[in-house]
Amino acid sequence: MSKAIRCLTKDASVMAMVVDSTDIVARAEQIHQPSAVVTAALGRLLTAASMMGIFLKGKDDSLTLKLSGGGPAGTVMAVSDSRGNVRGYAANPVVEIPLKPNGKLDVSGAVGQEGMLYVMRDTGGEEPYIGCTPLVSGEIAEDVTSYYAVSEQVPTVCALGVLVNPDLTVRAAGGLLLQLLPFCPEEVVDRVEKNVAALDPMTVMLDGGLTPEEICARALDGFEYDLLDEYAPVYRCRCSRERVARALAAMTPEELLGLPDEEGKVEVTCQFCDKKYVFTPDDLKRIAASA
Repeated sequence: MSKAIRCLTKDASVMAMVVDSTDIVARAEQIHQPSAVVTAALGRLLTAASMMGIFLKGKDDSLTLKLSGGGPAGTVMAVSDSRGNVRGYAANPVVEIPLKPNGKLDVSGAVGQEGMLYVMRDTGGEEPYIGCTPLVSGEIAEDVTSYYAVSEQVPTVCALGVLVNPDLTVRAAGGLLLQLLPFCPEEVVDRVEKNVAALDPMTVMLDGGLTPEEICARALDGFEYDLLDEYAPVYRCRCSRERVARALAAMTPEELLGLPDEEGKVEVTCQFCDKKYVFTPDDLKRIAASA
């Protein structure tokens, strides 16, 4: 089971969030059957979205991360609710590119580096909040860090990792968000920087058996802190036949009735979970009549 925790130092100067997202990313791999490098890219974005979604206040709020970097994986997207439950996809799930010289998966090569990271928050208002920043590396963690610094002026450290087995299953995945809160003293900044520099990569810590609590303790070494929240996020798609029907109803009757294939049916596949919904001509007529 995936697990996320959020902690705050007792002087309210540093917030830390850690998530073990192994089960989430493993489920995404089972659904989409991506190549190893796309599993790593999608897994990192899902992990980031899960942590960022937990910052949402409303039960029905949602956060969407969309990464368009111009790479062969195409657009990569992840959507989270306020409990950290996520879903996502890559436009091109199978990408085969060489490893980096150090033997690591080339995530930036798959997603590209010439594009934008979009952050959309839907909190129930008339228009969702949309922020965007240029990609700085395509490795995703650095891009999330840049987004917080540029768009929200919040000094942030983001670490993300996905370890993929030779058989393409997911061995470990997780993330860390550290944020310096307003009026943070300089000595606190120095301590956080030293702690971050001493941390092993997320996959090394998780694969070594460390829990989110133990990783958080390392990140906040030297600080007294409180555990604020604990979550058990999952990969969760919210699609349904009714939702698909409402989407189809947005089309004009002429467009809708022109959709059936040679067998007279329309098959709609959910991008997030690959579930298929079939609509007959009679179904389409009812949808058109109710629009």
